[in-house]
Amino acid sequence: MTDAARTVLITGCSSGLGRETALALHRLGHRVHATARRPETLADLAGLGITTLALDVTDEASMAAAVAAVEAAHGQVDLLVNNAAYGLHLPVETAGREEIRAQFDTNVFGLVRMAQLVLPGMRRAGRGRIVNISSMAGRFSPPGGAFYHASKHAVEAISDSLRLEVAPFGVEVVVVQPGPTITGFAATAVATMHGEADPADPYAGFRSRLAEMYGGRTFTRRNGAVPAEAATRVVVRAATAARPRARYAVGALARSTMLAKRLLPDAAFDALMRRSFPLPEPLRAA
Repeated sequence: MTDAARTVLITGCSSGLGRETALALHRLGHRVHATARRPETLADLAGLGITTLALDVTDEASMAAAVAAVEAAHGQVDLLVNNAAYGLHLPVETAGREEIRAQFDTNVFGLVRMAQLVLPGMRRAGRGRIVNISSMAGRFSPPGGAFYHASKHAVEAISDSLRLEVAPFGVEVVVVQPGPTITGFAATAVATMHGEADPADPYAGFRSRLAEMYGGRTFTRRNGAVPAEAATRVVVRAATAARPRARYAVGALARSTMLAKRLLPDAAFDALMRRSFPLPEPLRAA
């Protein structure tokens, strides 16, 4: 993957890690196709010579059209970076069915469909690489994070199976596991935590404290979050290394938390989660 310019397709480039990855790979001389649901958000990338396309990972026609456009111009996608995702953070009991479905449509089903669409061209060429942006969230699940973390658990499992299935065709699958990263992710996540004020809601205070935690201190360098530029360097390494590892963790917090989950008994890890995250408080009788 490092000997010549490659044809690259990246999802979720309107901001954050997707945008930075598009810029970094473009600077390295690759033929980058940056995508977003609203292509007007990519105008500055287009001004730099990056090809931009509309792509909504929840819409079959949109995904198929984007892949077809790249293949018509270049024969096949050499590198797919599945980056589009967001974080739903709600209590399991009160999360709506449509909210849960939307989380998996974007974070899991869209990722799978993009891989399905580019793989025939990669197999014909006898080469290719798929980089799936997972998260340290794929290795543990704290209070309030069930559905976002479940979606990243799914990305981890899907990537493991896919890596073995497509290796005989010369196609590589790599997972990147960022910890907290200083991007716009936090604002989107916090927006999912707020709900209508209801004094009878047993989780109202919990959601408020969770939003305060994510919005105020989780995504800061002081608390272990890494700048987008540092995370981008890891994604680029995963995308271009001659012999990539199966997984690349991003940041000391990601590495230490995943190690703790692997080594600690469940009771000890639960205690760590209780110290690190807010919990619901039972309603008190008037």
